[in-house]
Amino acid sequence: MAAAAATMVSSAGGLLAMLNESHPQLKLHALSNLVSFVDQFWPEISTSVPIINALNARVPCLNADIKLVVSRESLYEDEEFDQHQRQLAALLVSKVFYYLGELNDSLSYALGAGPLFDVSEDSDYVHTLLSKAIDEYASLRSKAAESSAEVASVDPRLEAIVERMLDRCLMDGKYHQAMGIAIECRRLDKLEEAITRSDNVHLTLAYSINVSHSFVYRREYRQEVLRLLVKVYQQLPSPDYLSICQCLMFLDEPEGVANILEKLLRSETKEDALLAFQVAFDLVENEHQAFLLNVRDRLPPPKSLPSESEQPGSTDSAPAQNENSTAPDVQMTDGSSASMTNMHDADPKEVVYAERLNKIKGILSGETSIQLTLQFLYSHNKSDLLILKTIKQSVEMRNSVCHTATIYANAIMHAGTTVDTFLRENLDWLSRATNWAKFSATAGLGVIHRGHLQQGRSLMAPYLPQGAAGGGGSPYSEGGALYALGLIHANHGEGIKQFLRDSLSSTNIEVIQHGACLGLGLAALGTADEEVYDDIKSVLYTDSAVAGEAAGISMGLLMVGTASEKASEMLAYAHETQHEKIIRGLALGIALTVYGREEEADTLIEQMTLDQDPILRYGGMYALALAYRGTANNKAIRHLLHFAVSDVSDDVRRTAVLALGFVLYSEPEQTPRIVSLLSESYNPHVRYGAALAVGISCAGTGLSEAIALLEPLTSDVVDFVRQGALIAMAMVMIQVNEASDSRVGTFRRQLEKIILDKHEDTMSKMGAILASGILDAGGRNVTIRLLSKTKHDKVTAVVGFAVFSQFWYWYPLIYFVSLSFSPTALIGLNYDLRVPRFEFLSHSKPSLFEYPKPTTVPTTTSTVKLPTAVLSTSAKAKARAKKEAEQKANAKKSSGQESSESAEKDGEAMQVDGPPEKKTEPEPSFEILTNPARVVPAQEKFIKFLDGRYVPVKAAPSGFILLKDNCPNEPEELSLTDAPATTSPAGGSAAGQQQSSSLAMAVDDEPQPPQPFEYTS
Repeated sequence: MAAAAATMVSSAGGLLAMLNESHPQLKLHALSNLVSFVDQFWPEISTSVPIINALNARVPCLNADIKLVVSRESLYEDEEFDQHQRQLAALLVSKVFYYLGELNDSLSYALGAGPLFDVSEDSDYVHTLLSKAIDEYASLRSKAAESSAEVASVDPRLEAIVERMLDRCLMDGKYHQAMGIAIECRRLDKLEEAITRSDNVHLTLAYSINVSHSFVYRREYRQEVLRLLVKVYQQLPSPDYLSICQCLMFLDEPEGVANILEKLLRSETKEDALLAFQVAFDLVENEHQAFLLNVRDRLPPPKSLPSESEQPGSTDSAPAQNENSTAPDVQMTDGSSASMTNMHDADPKEVVYAERLNKIKGILSGETSIQLTLQFLYSHNKSDLLILKTIKQSVEMRNSVCHTATIYANAIMHAGTTVDTFLRENLDWLSRATNWAKFSATAGLGVIHRGHLQQGRSLMAPYLPQGAAGGGGSPYSEGGALYALGLIHANHGEGIKQFLRDSLSSTNIEVIQHGACLGLGLAALGTADEEVYDDIKSVLYTDSAVAGEAAGISMGLLMVGTASEKASEMLAYAHETQHEKIIRGLALGIALTVYGREEEADTLIEQMTLDQDPILRYGGMYALALAYRGTANNKAIRHLLHFAVSDVSDDVRRTAVLALGFVLYSEPEQTPRIVSLLSESYNPHVRYGAALAVGISCAGTGLSEAIALLEPLTSDVVDFVRQGALIAMAMVMIQVNEASDSRVGTFRRQLEKIILDKHEDTMSKMGAILASGILDAGGRNVTIRLLSKTKHDKVTAVVGFAVFSQFWYWYPLIYFVSLSFSPTALIGLNYDLRVPRFEFLSHSKPSLFEYPKPTTVPTTTSTVKLPTAVLSTSAKAKARAKKEAEQKANAKKSSGQESSESAEKDGEAMQVDGPPEKKTEPEPSFEILTNPARVVPAQEKFIKFLDGRYVPVKAAPSGFILLKDNCPNEPEELSLTDAPATTSPAGGSAAGQQQSSSLAMAVDDEPQPPQPFEYTS
């Protein structure tokens, strides 16, 4: 009947007339029906809003501009009835305002409707107003938090609606939704309730961490959320120590991490020790040197062995000694066991703890992971020397830029592999490098031998300054060698720091000072060492342009992320000096000091971006980029876009666009969309910035949109835009092969064409040479990653990219790109931190992720295919050979299947029979890989562990993974036993052995000659 009545009603006039009746029941009846008809008759009802509102006398407006007629005559003596009527009237007015598009007023009246506003109703009206209410509430809570005001200023009725919404989500089991609302509204009490009430607490905690990184834009509030998550984690019956320690790292609380690691190391089970090692490896991946050393130094020594641990040569010796030991080897462990056996009264538990402590200190100092990475990159090196040979032959000797670019490309291509074959085979060609080119050539050895912590100093010995005053060698070589030492020990410089300080203080030659400053900044990255700072500052104050530029950058590297008063000191000197190079170095250095500080850095950023000097405004762009790195912060993006289109300096505009890449690298798919219009700008500097922004944020992703945006820029009319686009394209395509994206093959051919083209201009050619190096970086076993797997920014990688992008002004800074390389490897480790041999599955076609095919020597230089001339003698010889081959095959039929197959192979090898019929077997849909194996980023989702002897402590698709051994009493087969660091003895002979082994390896990589065969009649 009600439905029939509803369809028969054609106007709300009658119900509206009933509102003027004196009887309260009639008014109530009218209101109830109007609420149900409002969707149809809201235009008619809206004319009577003042009358309806008179029944709703106590609703204050959120929007003070709206003043409606309000009368108290309609309030009745029956308080309960009065309240219900008022709420009903408020709901009706709210719906009318909703249809009129006045959402603020609609929400004001919805608050007055109390429980009649049903948050569980599935309608557009309720959904829209709930979103509005949550936004309003979140905004008020945020403002209150930022101004430290009382939260009491929030309307309690608004709070009641949000709480009802949260409670409804929890009742319906929509925990993720509730957590999102709670985080947005700063209701940490409700967040905790949502996590603890959920079905799977571990999953919801992981989701909360992800949300806090992706959507919480204020650093202080993000830290509050993480503290709560750590508290919840620790209350669980089985805490997830991997996640807890990651949170503690964000919060910069080394004490908490050290306590957890000590607890795990002292456990009686090996599984807990393996978990401690896994935690340490995961923390090391974030590359925060100062934090890791803090954790290491807070781990307490064994209790019952105080006297022994202080003796020289003991396993648990001072950190400096520990730093120079051979990282993951059992030598350390055996040594510790040997020293322990001399202690008859030692507690066996403490002996085990001391052994484990020794291992974890090696991991936290970075030694173990560096050593294993070095071994992996050396043993899996697939560099294609023919590419370099082609580049070298096509580059004119008079063109010093391309000559130097080839040296850079070689260093990048062999980064971390220790293979310097190309340099040693081309010593005469290399010797033509003079002045700064010689500096760069020497520094390149640091990239090639990066991580060779044990032999780094002896490898560079022939080039290092001899004697106190700088010796008799070339200052360019000596400066380059000091820079190389910094690159070898980047972010792990405890062992070399003092030597670099001594070298800096014992010279006044600005080229050597330049190299020593860069080396020292790299080695002491982020440690904020006051003594080192003073050493570098004294070089800055000599006001030498060349040394001062490196000093400015080095101070920034040393103080990365400290946001200390040092930045003001540096800014003051930048205003005093007249040298542009020094101002530029300081501008970048100041930007590095505010790394990751977000809103804390706003004052300094404003100071720099409003400066009259364009170089300091340029530094302000970097400060914005690094302070808000990877946050995708809207305010930072707006700021950068404003400068990208409005600044009078091309340098500032270019850098503003480039800086977008740093802000957005956590959301790479957004970058091409945001810079797409800028990539079509009339200004070539803006187009260059757009190319590098895409290259930086989409590095290593192979993102289709990024490639599509860069493709037209690689054939831009301006040479430096082409250069930037080629380099950026190589960054995006690194570790992507032609089988997974055909455009990779096209790009490789384009690079070759540009390099071989005699008429191509120098800037493009340089870009193509560098791109060739980046595309095959690290022996084709590294990618560029700015985020670790736990979504923490990799400090060294981001800083490396920031300084690398300065190569526009100073080519030697190109080598900083090597800091952003991450090995694409899965390396499984046992309890002894050795690499056991075991197999796992890659559930995808092998061709999708295989190494690019090696290039071959072109048989002819002509591009036109001519018809083949067939001589009569050739025809006769071919016929005779064919006949003889048939006779041979018939003669060997009786000697079994195997010899028959070999005859066929011989026939094929001589190409006597013409092209044989190829039987194309279908490609398998999976591949079995052996530890350690190359696993590229796109392949990670296909990796599966097989049931077998080893079980991973943490199911991760790549990186360092600790393995639980299910058959501990059986002998193990180990991999990675022939690595350079373990085969070469310390001292001078190491370099010789290393060179001979790397030479042999490089020779193996040359294209193979045809297979030998014997001819029998």
